[in-house]
Amino acid sequence: MAEGLRERKKRQTRRRVADAAVRLFVARGFDDVTIAEVAAAAEVSVNTVYNYFAVKEDLVLPPEETSARRLADIVLARPPGCSAARAVLARLREEVAGREPHIGLGPDFGRMLEMMRAAPTLAARLESLARQMTDLLAAVLAQETAAAADDPLPRAVAWQIGGVHALVLSEIGRRTTVGEDPDTIAAAVLDLLDVVEGLLGERILGYAVREERPCSE
Repeated sequence: MAEGLRERKKRQTRRRVADAAVRLFVARGFDDVTIAEVAAAAEVSVNTVYNYFAVKEDLVLPPEETSARRLADIVLARPPGCSAARAVLARLREEVAGREPHIGLGPDFGRMLEMMRAAPTLAARLESLARQMTDLLAAVLAQETAAAADDPLPRAVAWQIGGVHALVLSEIGRRTTVGEDPDTIAAAVLDLLDVVEGLLGERILGYAVREERPCSE
């Protein structure tokens, strides 16, 4: 269904507010910018900002755009014959090779990451998001492998996969901060993923391979 005029205006306003907020946060620090200043920069009222973003942290990490289900959904969507770890590695390679902005291959990602890590509430949200991603992935792995409740393997594998995901984002941020261009960063991260795959070993790379038959059978 086509987007209506009202919905389009709301989306544009929301984007304008978020963009104005991020510019201020990166320039001055998250904790040193008020919602009133964000509203003034976006040319809206303070109430309008809160209509779109319940709390200040949502301006940087909106819940609908930072899903804790990311890794679990990648694994659930993997094709037959593909393991959980290989599915995530393949998706990361695809996103890096495609220079996709949501993985951080944009000019301001390094400064954004620094800003988020410097703000206690944002750093805590990032940590919580990473933990939720791993927990949800562990639950998927346990269910698909019919693991016993006290089996530590699904969680151990999930944490290894989550660590790879975090490493990729951190490396992109580090290289962006020192001024490397997206093509150089992408090439380096793809090399890094090759190294990581070699380090994981077959115990992890061969874990939770989706069966050839449909999972519903």
